[in-house]
This record gives sequence, structure tokens and C-alpha cells, in this order.
Amino acid sequence: MPSVLFFTSLAPELAHLLTQHAPADYQVAIHPHSLPIPEKTRLIQEADFLILFPGYIEDAVLRAGRRLKLIQLVSAGFDRFNLALCREMGIPVANNGGSNAIDVAEHTLALILGFYRRLVEMDRNVRMDPPEQGWRAIDSGATTYTIYGKTVGIIGLGNIGRRVARLLRAFEADLLYYDPYPVPEAVERELGVRRMELADLLAQADVVTLHVPLNDQTRGLIGATELARMKPTALLVNTCRGPVVDEAALAAALERGQIRGAALDVLEQEPPAPGNPLLRLPNVLLTPHTAGVTYDTWSRRGEFIFQNLQRVWQGQPPLAQVGP
Repeated sequence: MPSVLFFTSLAPELAHLLTQHAPADYQVAIHPHSLPIPEKTRLIQEADFLILFPGYIEDAVLRAGRRLKLIQLVSAGFDRFNLALCREMGIPVANNGGSNAIDVAEHTLALILGFYRRLVEMDRNVRMDPPEQGWRAIDSGATTYTIYGKTVGIIGLGNIGRRVARLLRAFEADLLYYDPYPVPEAVERELGVRRMELADLLAQADVVTLHVPLNDQTRGLIGATELARMKPTALLVNTCRGPVVDEAALAAALERGQIRGAALDVLEQEPPAPGNPLLRLPNVLLTPHTAGVTYDTWSRRGEFIFQNLQRVWQGQPPLAQVGP
């Protein structure tokens, strides 16, 4: 009988949405991620599998997991995880296999539409007292925009980037993409995307949306040089990881109107420091790193997770393994 240990910060109801997909013969123990290290260390010693949300564990705890056959992350990101120690111990690590792609892709569209149609400001103005003061205070005919007819540059065409492309096709946007690993031509045709080098994409896109993992190659991928290549009317959207963008360079570009705006679900420091200039800029739309988190996501993630655990239990390699 496989023994599964799940350290999580999720409320019990949400954790159940995930663990309901466990096969009947799996023994699943759910514990708070905030347990003291000695207690975690005791629990992990007998576990065959470890599921984590959020996606990190203390090294001292991990070293005690000598029986582990797989560490399964509920999240997509693994930048906070000690992959080197896992390699040393011979334990594979998998992320969620793109099972949050629907959620992140829809949030990406929400950010683009929210910025383009000034939804936060429109809502605030309608609530003014008396209402007539704000009802027509925003000239939508001069300051709001459509996705239709725009050129959207997708940086990173993995699970999330591809789903974003599919959604944007319905808006009849012209789609470009940059990825160091080109997708097959058949996929390009199916998605209606054209590959370009990064500099060319930045120069042509009205919207640039980021969907890459955080690693040594992508840290600071969008900096002052890249921002200078973008159109003055361009919108930058980031729903992957904050450090992919040089935040100081972005704030400077936004302050001087070098690009039209930014819609960001992630920041370099989370929560941000009170003095972060992005918090006071009117041409920034912010959400608190929630793009991949909806009520509906947990069941999808759980289905993938327990299928992956079952693969490993049956002697097959895991899907969505991260790291070398």
C-alpha cells in the first residue's frame, strides 16, 4: 500500500478536492506545511511519496525521506526547491504537468482585458457618490482598446503559452511567439502562431505576455534593453515569475511612458515592499500571484498528481519531471 504524505497550506475542503483522486489502496496523510521540522522529519521517514503545496521543504526534513520514490509539486514553479539535494538522494521531482494552464491562461486574458478596458477604474467610478460624478468620467472612446486586430507576442510556448494562444485566436489577434525550443510546424499551424526572435517580437507586439519558468536563462529576460525595443503603446503581461522582469527597469519605463502599461500577477518580492514604485503607478494593473489558483484547479491538479504517483508506483518514469 503506497504511503503518501501531503504537506499543504490549503484549507481542508480544498485539499480534499485534490486528494479525492487517490486510488482506494493509497494511504494519504494530510498535514499543515507549517508543522515543526522535527514533526515533519518523523512523518517523512515512512512515506513513499511526498506532495507539496507550497512547493518547498526544509533540507533537514528532505534528508530524512530515504524511502521517497517521487516528490510531487502541486504548483508549476520549482524555483524554491532544492533540486540538487534531490539529485544527490536520487529522488525525482515533478511539477503539476501544466494542470494549472487553464487557470493561468484565463487570468492572462483577464489582465489584458482588465487593463485595456480599464475595468477597475470603471467599477470605482460607477460606485461614486453621487453616481453621476463618475458615470462618464473616463473617456472610453479615447482610452480603452480591443484585443481584436492587435499583435500579441507570447514568450514561452509551453502548456500555458499554448493555451493562451488558443484563447487569443478567438479574439482574432495576430499571434507571434518566441521560445528557444521551437514547436513543430504542425503545432504552429494549429495555434496560428509565427515564431520570431525575441528582439523582433518585442518590436512588433502590442501585447507581450510571459510564460516561462524562472531559471538562470530567464532571470531578467525583460530588462531595459528589451523594454526599449517595445512599442510606446505596448502592454507587458507577466503571470509566470517576478524576477523574469527587471522590475526597476520596468518601473522607469512606465514612469516615462516608454510603454503604455503593465499587468502583473507576480513581482520580484512578494508581498511587495511598501515603497515599490509599481504600487503607485496608474498604468499598472496588479493581482497577488493568483493566476493559477481557482476553486476549479485543485481537482484537475489532483487527477494529474495521482496518475503520476501511480506511474511511478508501477515502475514507470514520472511525467513532468523537473531539473536535469
